Amino acid sequence: MTNEAIEKQDIQKVRKDLSNKYLHGNGIEIGALHRPLWVNEKAAVKYVDRLDNPGLKSHYPELDQYELTRVDIIDDGERLLTIQNDSLDFIIANHMLEHCENPIGTIRNHLAKLTNNGVLYYAVPDKRHTFDAGRELTDFKHLVNDDKKGIADDNLRRKHFFEFANAVYKDKPLSEREEATKKFLDMNYSIHFHVWDALTFKEFVTKSRIYLNNSFEILELQENGEEIITILRKQKNGKLQSILRKLLRFFN
Repeated sequence: MTNEAIEKQDIQKVRKDLSNKYLHGNGIEIGALHRPLWVNEKAAVKYVDRLDNPGLKSHYPELDQYELTRVDIIDDGERLLTIQNDSLDFIIANHMLEHCENPIGTIRNHLAKLTNNGVLYYAVPDKRHTFDAGRELTDFKHLVNDDKKGIADDNLRRKHFFEFANAVYKDKPLSEREEATKKFLDMNYSIHFHVWDALTFKEFVTKSRIYLNNSFEILELQENGEEIITILRKQKNGKLQSILRKLLRFFN
């Protein structure tokens, strides 16, 4: 077995161990495509994507050789408008947050769909190991701005798409990169809107917890080969709980 194969095996073992530890009950996985997360017999999963299986095959011709996971629910993974609030024990979204136009808003929406103490299982790529390596890291201030204002502005949205096309086709002439930008925009391709390395993703998670009024606790936050995994657990009345903990520390 090659070193690369051993590394991939180790990455899958970490994913499997965390899944086995934290995921049980009824949940969903968003954007599984051809790589659904392994779950044990205590977890029942429905699969969510923004397109049905034929639509995904058309949208991602590069995945034509793979068998895609059956899509059970067609929905916007950032908003989950068809999912009832307080109804899920877990949500899996691997390599999905970087595709979100508003990652903070996505976490807020996902938390709303969970029962109390429900779990979010997220993984994102470390940009240092992807075609995003040359892109500027996304800082937290940028993400707060996206949450407050969105990126509905056409020029700002086009900038995100050009950054992505520029990363994917960095060795191509400018005209080809601009052509790719237009193509991605026209088909609303699921690009990497944001990029993190291990340090900035950890900053994003920890600052998001405060920004979202301590509505979740961080159970896991670790590097796993070319990705970073975090496990978050919903806490109702998170702000109140935080105040109570501070009071307890003060009186003790």
